[in-house]
Amino acid sequence: MAFKTLIFALLFVCPPVVKPWILRICCGARVGRHVKIGWFASLMGRHISLGDYTEVRALTLIRCDGDIVLGPYALVSSFNLVYGAAGLFVGAHSYIGPQCLINTEEDVRIGSWSALGARCMVYTHGSFLPYTEGYWVRFGPVSIGDYVWCAAGVFLQPGSEIGSNSFVNSRSVVSGALPPGTVAEGNPARAVGEMERMRRSMTPRRIDAAAGHMLRHFAELVLSNSLGLRVEQEQGGGLRFQHGKHPYRIAIAAAHGPAPEEQAAAATTIWLVSRPGWRPRGSPLWLDLDAKLMSSAADHTYVELALFLKRYYGVQLAYAKER
Repeated sequence: MAFKTLIFALLFVCPPVVKPWILRICCGARVGRHVKIGWFASLMGRHISLGDYTEVRALTLIRCDGDIVLGPYALVSSFNLVYGAAGLFVGAHSYIGPQCLINTEEDVRIGSWSALGARCMVYTHGSFLPYTEGYWVRFGPVSIGDYVWCAAGVFLQPGSEIGSNSFVNSRSVVSGALPPGTVAEGNPARAVGEMERMRRSMTPRRIDAAAGHMLRHFAELVLSNSLGLRVEQEQGGGLRFQHGKHPYRIAIAAAHGPAPEEQAAAATTIWLVSRPGWRPRGSPLWLDLDAKLMSSAADHTYVELALFLKRYYGVQLAYAKER
């Protein structure tokens, strides 16, 4: 125990670049490729497994006596505190927002493609008044399924269970089981709708419309407002602009209609692809909305677009070479 406490403290103060190596060498942790652990962040558990492209951001502390398992592309944001005698299990592409508090006296399990918004609280143990004087103590693991979104400020009490493909609205208190496919809110949280009724069916034309909408928002919020660039709209929803002395084109490979034509490389072209199975031959910069994949290119504007899609529209893409 003293050794693990020492390593936990060492991880807290050492530079991020060496933290994965310390976990491998000193703790026998399974650490995937491109794992990031931020400044003044630390984690320690009985067994540790961090998938490829997992990230634990700055000023987050995870100290569990049980196992810690973070799946590929899982992201634990800044200013989080996770502690307890049991374990934390987070699925692939899942997210824990900033300033969350997670008590793991019993196991906490979060499925794949699920999220806890900012300032959520998860408790698996509740007590303060003396048990020997007749007051209650409550223990219970917490389980969150796949494709679940708990919005900002949700409180999950011991024994809570949320079925897959569900949404829990902000400031709700979950104290029992919510079945799969539920839209819930309130204290205690109760079903107020069904996800399938809230969710649109996406035809090829709607997917193309969504791609165009996201691209116009990117042009307004990032290219025009943040970077001060002059953006020209292309027929078909694409964009043209110049970043410094470098001309760019962002084109949409539509899901319906004829296959897109690739133009001569007068500008760096980024493809936003909604057409199943299509890949550009002349550009390494593509984001495939259908297959949920992207290339591993490092172009700054390309990376900014990928981050924008993830942050504002929940579109998470894995690197194609990892498939």
